[in-house]
Amino acid sequence: MNQVGLVGRFTKDPVLRYLSGNRVQTHFSLAINRNFKNSHGEVDTDFIFCTVWGRLAEHIVKYCGKGSLIGANGRIQTRSFVNEENTKIFMTEVVVEDVRFYQLKQRDSDETSIVTPPPPNEQEDLKDFVLP
Repeated sequence: MNQVGLVGRFTKDPVLRYLSGNRVQTHFSLAINRNFKNSHGEVDTDFIFCTVWGRLAEHIVKYCGKGSLIGANGRIQTRSFVNEENTKIFMTEVVVEDVRFYQLKQRDSDETSIVTPPPPNEQEDLKDFVLP
């Protein structure tokens, strides 16, 4: 079973992205405090990378800003890709499938929270394609 539950705060305003095939997506990091103090008496924080698709992504971008507290349920996913320096990068993320809004904060900026889709191009369609 691959299931994870998190409660944390947004580290920055989420941004909605349009991908090929009319898919929408957002990704963000949640800051989650640990339940214990380290050897220096301080509480450490983990930063968990999360990805959300579809209508749920649209709701998150609409209602959540930096500092919003949410509960997220989903699954852990690993993937890899080759970056511009020709180095293979491995990534672990949580694919969020359900969200609870606990404490919402206004967005930091009045800028649009949507990244507009690029003009149609066959190469662009393949850009977000990831092999398993």
